[in-house]
Amino acid sequence: MRRTERYSIEGANSLWQLYKTFSFWRLLKNTLTIELTRFIPFLRVKNWLYRNVLGMKVGDQTAIAYKVVVDLLYPEKIHIGKNTLIGYNTTILTHEYLTEEYRLGEVHIGDHVMIGANTTILPGVKIGDHAMVGAGSVVTKDIPPYTLAAGNPIRIIKERR
Repeated sequence: MRRTERYSIEGANSLWQLYKTFSFWRLLKNTLTIELTRFIPFLRVKNWLYRNVLGMKVGDQTAIAYKVVVDLLYPEKIHIGKNTLIGYNTTILTHEYLTEEYRLGEVHIGDHVMIGANTTILPGVKIGDHAMVGAGSVVTKDIPPYTLAAGNPIRIIKERR
């Protein structure tokens, strides 16, 4: 089970009511910063922007590849360990906007983790140290340490020791 907090809404769907719960100016700042980090080729600069402008926790020597998209609304809920590699075009979400509610959840990615290209990580999951996530996966639940997981939805393929 993913660890998310639920917030009920009334009336139109929750995304239609976005600016009742979130600042337009903060969203603009986050959007511009995230678009810059998606294309900038310098890992140290990218990690500095993630840490100091977006408030993410990013470990030393972590490599976040070209065109990775982090959550626009709550990037500060993303924690990435040291020496972790996040592949091309991966999406890391910390919110879900639904028709009758919205949900928020932190994402924890451990140390020495490898996440393949085109992966989607949903809110409220934890990926353990030394785990590997196959390309194109949808991470819908926690991945234990030293595990190889892949698929949509994610499933454990084998333990790696």
